[in-house]
Amino acid sequence: MYLGIDLGTSAVKTVLVDGAQRVITSESRPLAIASPQSGYFEQDPAQWIDATFATLDALKATHAAELAAVDGIGLSGQMHGATLLDASARPLRPCILWNDGRSAAECRLLERRWPALRATSGNKAMPGFTAPKLLWIAAHEPEIFAATRLVLLPKAYLRLVLSGEAIEDVSDASGSLWLDVARRDWSDAALAATGLSRDHMPRLVEGCAPATTLRGELARRWGMTRQPVIAGGAGDNPAGAVGIGAIRPGTAFVSLGTSGALLAPTSRIAANPDRAVHTFCHAIPAMWIQAGAILSAASCLAWIARLFGVTEAELLAPLGLHPQAPSPVSFLPYLAGERTPHDDPAVRGMLDGLSHGTDRGTIVQAVLEGVAFALADCRDALADAGISIAEADAIGGGSRSRFWLSVLANVLNVPIHRFAGGETGAAFGAARLGRLAVTGEAIAAVCTPPQRIETFEPDAGLVDAYAERLPAWRELYRPRN
Repeated sequence: MYLGIDLGTSAVKTVLVDGAQRVITSESRPLAIASPQSGYFEQDPAQWIDATFATLDALKATHAAELAAVDGIGLSGQMHGATLLDASARPLRPCILWNDGRSAAECRLLERRWPALRATSGNKAMPGFTAPKLLWIAAHEPEIFAATRLVLLPKAYLRLVLSGEAIEDVSDASGSLWLDVARRDWSDAALAATGLSRDHMPRLVEGCAPATTLRGELARRWGMTRQPVIAGGAGDNPAGAVGIGAIRPGTAFVSLGTSGALLAPTSRIAANPDRAVHTFCHAIPAMWIQAGAILSAASCLAWIARLFGVTEAELLAPLGLHPQAPSPVSFLPYLAGERTPHDDPAVRGMLDGLSHGTDRGTIVQAVLEGVAFALADCRDALADAGISIAEADAIGGGSRSRFWLSVLANVLNVPIHRFAGGETGAAFGAARLGRLAVTGEAIAAVCTPPQRIETFEPDAGLVDAYAERLPAWRELYRPRN
């Protein structure tokens, strides 16, 4: 048996997977986000631990025998968060999250201090990444910076609590700007540019490698017969790639979680930092992931559901299975700023084209289309790096919506495929990494694609209609930084 634990932004999801790669059961617990002021997003690391332990306690209550047989654990997690620990490994402040936009000035400072940043990290300095957050801390909370002895990404903090060791995998570390992505190792120059050194960093491992073991007292708490191996694991999107078998060039997938992304594994680095394309190490050796990322995807649907005071399912049901024509209303999904291609943490969302005749369905469709148009921007930024997307698999909570996937197929003009259980892809991928760390099996033998249950093909008429709308949609963006 293998466990996959995904420390997301809105929830912790834990899946229990057997040797035949069947998901036996899963548990989820919600997480809250604090926004102390506009553009600031934080979480208390204590709730990550409470939520994770709650999922495992629930598994013990319902599947004690299966949990007892767990041999390996894989972790996936939200990327980029800055978790600062003191000399006793206690958090000094809430974690600054991936969608936090406060460090725009520090990004410019970092690129001046370290001119080789883009060439070494494969990325441009953006506020979502971890390193600029540390410069912000140094400038605005100097006493916190002085007390910092260890900087961890969210899932590495969870691993520290589970195992007692500070360890990170190279895929998640890629999103810090402190990693030399070609060498898959910390860059001393990058660390020095933020006033840090390797002493502040966790030990690095590959995602499918054994990293440590679960603490004995925790193994006993959950009735495990042995101390399971904990794998290196992965950032949420690389873990999602492992979960759907996207481990070789030529594959691509779209993630519709709290944030969104269009991602393509590569056997070489194909960076395009000028268009805010992300370059990350994959969770498997000698592979990388190129990604266009948007800061708000399924969270846009959650936002409009809150405004109307109904559930997301109630919003989606009247739309049917596929659009008849583009919505006459346009939506910019920049509720928390944007990354690809704008790198603009200050921009905000917009509904354009409202009239007395606008109804709820028109607005909801516009929201879904706005996210799809933003992913079209990602597609074009990837194309500038020489990466062509011919088809894409869909993962994340948004992949449950047939209407949304149909919109995506028409906006991107590629077939979009859906899996059963695609919304738990990162946790399932983490479980696969936990298995690989235990068994040492061939990666390709374990990381096979699950069966696609549905394909959404582009409709020629709708493809043309959306292509006509895209330039006007892009004209709505006005830089604010």
